[in-house]
Amino acid sequence: MVTHVNIRSFFEHFLYSIESESGSHMSNDTGQIKNEPTLGQALTPVALLVGLLASSVYLFGDSSSSGPNQIALILAAGLTILIGLRNGYTWKEMEQGMVHGISLAMGALMILLAVGSLIGTWILAGIVPTMIYYGLQVLSPTIFYAAATVICGLVALATGSSWTTASTIGIGLMGIAVTQDLNLGLAAGAIISGAYFGDKLSPLSDTTNLAPAMAGADLFIHIRHMLWTTTPSFILALGFFIIAGFVGAQPQPADNLDIVLRALDAQFSIGIHLLLPAVLVIVLVIKRMPAFPAILLGALVGGLFAAVFQQATVLTYVGETDLPRNVAVLKGVWIAMFDGFVLNSGNAMLDELLSRGGMSSMFGTIWLIMAAMMFGGAMEASRMLQRIAFGIVSFVRGTGSLIAATIVTCIGTNIIASDQYISIVLPGRMLRAEYRKRRLHPKNLSRTLEDAGTLTSPLIPWNTCGAFMSQALGVATLTYLPFCFFNLISPFVSAIYGYTGFTIEKLEESDEDEESAVAYLPTDS
Repeated sequence: MVTHVNIRSFFEHFLYSIESESGSHMSNDTGQIKNEPTLGQALTPVALLVGLLASSVYLFGDSSSSGPNQIALILAAGLTILIGLRNGYTWKEMEQGMVHGISLAMGALMILLAVGSLIGTWILAGIVPTMIYYGLQVLSPTIFYAAATVICGLVALATGSSWTTASTIGIGLMGIAVTQDLNLGLAAGAIISGAYFGDKLSPLSDTTNLAPAMAGADLFIHIRHMLWTTTPSFILALGFFIIAGFVGAQPQPADNLDIVLRALDAQFSIGIHLLLPAVLVIVLVIKRMPAFPAILLGALVGGLFAAVFQQATVLTYVGETDLPRNVAVLKGVWIAMFDGFVLNSGNAMLDELLSRGGMSSMFGTIWLIMAAMMFGGAMEASRMLQRIAFGIVSFVRGTGSLIAATIVTCIGTNIIASDQYISIVLPGRMLRAEYRKRRLHPKNLSRTLEDAGTLTSPLIPWNTCGAFMSQALGVATLTYLPFCFFNLISPFVSAIYGYTGFTIEKLEESDEDEESAVAYLPTDS
């Protein structure tokens, strides 16, 4: 996933926090003795969080992410702070940990705001309606899920970004799924499965670079080794989507399709040229432009296309009759960027589908991410996160249990720290020496970090990836989670390989120098 935070400073911070302190007692900045948290203390805030989140879902259902979950995360952070203070940490240290945690997510938050603007202007400009218009004529319900998986996989492989794929091609595909009355959880699962498949195998992806850097493996050796788990996982996932298309999807009557096409044609000026902004964004990301400026530029180009090609739609949306035409068009584009677009076509399904976007629509998701990073930052600052990870490692007995411990640590870190980078950095730094001690090639570790850390991040509602995918695709995380077949299958395949020894390679004498190799890291990713 390309979110373009500074990865170098990120993992340097974690390297310091994990390796610089040892023993059960330390001193804080005032000279006061600090006690290492016990495993029971570390698990207490997690237990509270699990209980509060379960209560939130029970009481509020699908709306739990619009406020209740945030309160649960903040309350769990508060308990973490109290335990940290009891162990000798100061409020300043805990506050700095939370602020640092939020700062790690700032790149993702900026992208979310840009995506909000992009959705608003791309609907206003007829870009998303054009994707839906042509997609409805090409993608039949029976092949939709499989086709969406393959399309998103190719785009993500080219761009190295699951986020860019979901926020461009994914939005159009979700529109097609809505108009064809398909299962939206399945549709989102297909898009996410394809996006993360391509992201994982792309040398342009920052997580694909970060994992071997943490493990001490070469980038392209890491990618080739991932093919052993990624290929069968993707084939199985694609098979499920093919079956779902033929079993569950019902072809829509031609009359229904004609109604939707006519409604789109009546509200927007449809044309193949309107797909150029989408092509522009994809090309910019392939050319290594960071995601935030690329998406923001795509939103601005969408606004320009709206002003040029959709003036009637813009003027109807603004509803201003006393303003000069050009001023009214400018106002409409401006509103779409900060508050989204609202369609009043008389077709209830289309109105609901195409009334969304704007930076303001992302504020709830931003709040969720900030609350999650507060909790993760407090857990990391009080060393409770590290304590839980060390507790998991203590159960390691053989190669199979080491791979399983890596998977559990990555998933647990994704849940607690709410960020996929931490889920790669923390287990990678902690377990690297254990893999070397057991004479296991570092590419085994880097592959497992991706199988469990990268791929499970969009399955956690309060994780930066889960929150982003839910907001971009318009489907609750828990709704699409059961259908992200690729993301769910990969950790199991990795664990099976660990216990059977299949493709688990030992560290040979000739490979001694390889562990010191550093994979390419994009300086602005």
